[in-house]
Amino acid sequence: MAALRGLLARPLASYYLLLSSAGLLLLIGLTMVFSATSVKDFAEEGDATASLVKQTIFAVIGILAFWACQRLPVRSFRALSRPALGVAVALLLLLNLLGALNALFGVTAIGPLRAELLWLYLGPVSVQPVEVAKFALVLWGAHVLARKGAALGWWKELATPLFPVVGLLFVLVGYNDLGSMLCLLALVVGMLWAAGVRLQVFAALTAVGLAGVGLLVAAASLGAGSGSRGADNYRLGRLTVFLDPPDPKTCFQEQLANCYQLVQARYAVEQGGWFGVGLGKSSLKFGWLPEAHNDFIFAVIAEELGVVGCTVVIVLFAVLAYTGLRIARRVEDPFRRLAAAGVTAWLVGQAVINIGGVTGLLPLTGVPLPFISDGGSALVVTLAAIGMLASFARAEPDAARALHARPPARWVRLVWAPLPPLPGRRRRPATPPADRGSVPRSRARREDDQAAARGARPGRTRAGTASERRR
Repeated sequence: MAALRGLLARPLASYYLLLSSAGLLLLIGLTMVFSATSVKDFAEEGDATASLVKQTIFAVIGILAFWACQRLPVRSFRALSRPALGVAVALLLLLNLLGALNALFGVTAIGPLRAELLWLYLGPVSVQPVEVAKFALVLWGAHVLARKGAALGWWKELATPLFPVVGLLFVLVGYNDLGSMLCLLALVVGMLWAAGVRLQVFAALTAVGLAGVGLLVAAASLGAGSGSRGADNYRLGRLTVFLDPPDPKTCFQEQLANCYQLVQARYAVEQGGWFGVGLGKSSLKFGWLPEAHNDFIFAVIAEELGVVGCTVVIVLFAVLAYTGLRIARRVEDPFRRLAAAGVTAWLVGQAVINIGGVTGLLPLTGVPLPFISDGGSALVVTLAAIGMLASFARAEPDAARALHARPPARWVRLVWAPLPPLPGRRRRPATPPADRGSVPRSRARREDDQAAARGARPGRTRAGTASERRR
């Protein structure tokens, strides 16, 4: 423990913990995507590495986004907050508009634009607007909360403009994707907690959030998400199965809805045991486990790598959570603190929702596992957020002093990241405007630094004529 405390006391410990945990999760993700998709890709396309190559390309793009975000100063993130939020809202509105046109009039596309549940397609390029919305909400929310400062104790300061914008995002995201809306909720709660908002606000948010989740669950009967009008409410069915899980034999014999994925995931966990059946040797991924490469990739990890592999993944996410909160606690800038807390709550909360749904500890919501699940938009945005966290980790006071004391070579700073600003160096405040009154600016100060009262002061006499005084 003493050696561990010594390692954690090093100036750049947060930076290296962040890089190591995120890098290992990325490597595990690429390995498991190949394991979950290789046989199916070979059977359908004749190339076992098709999905791996695609995911690797997105990983390279994400690493470039990580590099760019690591080099940006904090003022650039604050300047990008409003444009990023505007782009996210526009993409979500376009996605919901295309979905409504398809449901009401059968319009599947407008020119090269088309929508498919959670994805927006522009020709061959696809993007998930909700992933952009997560990062944009972190930037904009941290900027707004940091600007308000101590005024957050008043309800009206939270009511405008934070709550209306957050409510709009919840509606635009939650109508199609309840799981992603819960991730946004975790993100907002993390930032409000880091901002020191009173407990009464969290109690009110809990009540409003539960009511909103209930409305979105009911909206599945009207066609929200992957549901359809007049069909069984799949969201309510998932919640019912979670609260009262049926016997696996009953689930298969009676072909009950909403329990097949959960039962197959539990079979995968049971079959894996302590050490798993071996990497690449899963049998349930061959069509028995739906979305094995995406939402249920943790079940493939459990079957192939066993409890040991699952523990490694969970420990890496725990290290990521500790590192994010450590960065939020150590940085001095309010924006950095709030943004670090928001990113940590987002990534760790999404991991908890995914793993809890796969293992049966939480209801199924259909969110991917960060770093590991197959998906390009999510991976690129996640690595960009990690790059921002890395920039904040280098800006910790001890880390900044250590980097300036022994600066790396110039080519390293040009290729990797510039030196962070030294703590305590702030711009000199602007000179206050001159007083416009009868009291001269050169008025002396008393010892208690309080200005003397206006009017006649002892030891000062009026000399000269009136015209001389006017001159």
